Amino acid sequence: MNIELVSGDAPSPISSDVDKKNIFIDRRKDSTQLLIILAGYKSFLYEDVFSRVKAFTPKELDICIISSGLFDEELERIARENNWSYLSTKENNVCLAQNAAITIYKKALIIYKMDEDIFVTENCFEKMLQTYLEVQEKGQYNVGFVAPLIPINGYGHVRILEIFGLDKFYEQKFERILYGAQGHRMIEKNPEVAKFMWSEGNIVPSIDKMNAALQIQKMKYRPCPVRFSIGFILFSKNLWQVMKGFHIPAEGNGVGVDEAQICSFCAAQSLAIIVSENVVVGHLSFGQQNAAMKEYYLTHRDKFHCPTI
Repeated sequence: MNIELVSGDAPSPISSDVDKKNIFIDRRKDSTQLLIILAGYKSFLYEDVFSRVKAFTPKELDICIISSGLFDEELERIARENNWSYLSTKENNVCLAQNAAITIYKKALIIYKMDEDIFVTENCFEKMLQTYLEVQEKGQYNVGFVAPLIPINGYGHVRILEIFGLDKFYEQKFERILYGAQGHRMIEKNPEVAKFMWSEGNIVPSIDKMNAALQIQKMKYRPCPVRFSIGFILFSKNLWQVMKGFHIPAEGNGVGVDEAQICSFCAAQSLAIIVSENVVVGHLSFGQQNAAMKEYYLTHRDKFHCPTI
């Protein structure tokens, strides 16, 4: 894959043929930790999502925004203003784009991967890394990847409801809670469930309140026994190398393919999906909920704002 490297100090490379190139605007710190953010298709979220990244990401991390299949002027501006790198690929394939970014960052040993509809919270990166190191060095599992608790998630919603004593309430209001990423379940299908998990009615606490409450607890984690939606995860460069990168499908944009690959690889190799129970981050919604949740987001911004602003 040929990538045009552009110095982060150079003028913006915007031109008429920019979508026909693979462009990397280079502002690397050569850190051992890298955050890659897949973005480009939900621009209405950028203000809140990226203000949280700016507020809560450790300063030593390298950050690279990736747009698969397009060059996004707004993302390029956000990266420039925050001294982050930006990678755009002409081919719209998230497996290819992630491979390209990880390959560029030679010194990165720990990779955080995040989607553009994830709302990070205070100390989430530090707690995830702490959990990874604790389990890998002292636990009973070899780690595949680590994730936080995510309320709108096939696994995470169950634990959130149980931890905060809302499981019976949820079952009376919606349906029986079951672990699993399945499109017919209300946690992935019903917009009213998504709103409920985003604190509509003030029954489920906000992501920041839940995160603060769990961070002061003793370290706790659980292995996830089902396929995990990888909106925000931590994994090692070594895992990616042993996987031989994300395999690029012959057709399609690769969305969901990377998830299936990393989850199935971990299961086949007896590598655990570890979920930290000291961290909560937000996820706007799943595909069937997206239209309604975009409207909800735009009319309830207070539920999504970075609390430090």
